[in-house]
Amino acid sequence: MSDLANTVQHYIDMWNETDPLRRIDKVRDICTENATYTDPKIGLMGHEAINAFISAVQAQLPGMTFTLAGPVDTHHDIARFTWHLAPAGAAEPVAVGFDVVKADDDGRLSAVYGFLDKEPTAS
Repeated sequence: MSDLANTVQHYIDMWNETDPLRRIDKVRDICTENATYTDPKIGLMGHEAINAFISAVQAQLPGMTFTLAGPVDTHHDIARFTWHLAPAGAAEPVAVGFDVVKADDDGRLSAVYGFLDKEPTAS
């Protein structure tokens, strides 16, 4: 596994961290100080904003876990990957996304561009 693919796995783990203090440490380790996160619903920048957004997603979708849905494709300082969001043991994910990330020279993520292929439905 490449260093960037390994960073992507840590990024997925960051999204699954429910303790906000441990998660902000992971955000700081994985993302640059001015990292941007952009998806169809939001655009934000910085450690605190990323941490707050993850917290909001977790509050909206409690008990869900992000997983990689296949290999991480990397070249140079860019990676793309598909992820699933589902409760433990679920046969089908409630959400599916495709992200592209860019890393800086130190291997930390400087930008995340997310695309939502399947969104959770209200129950």
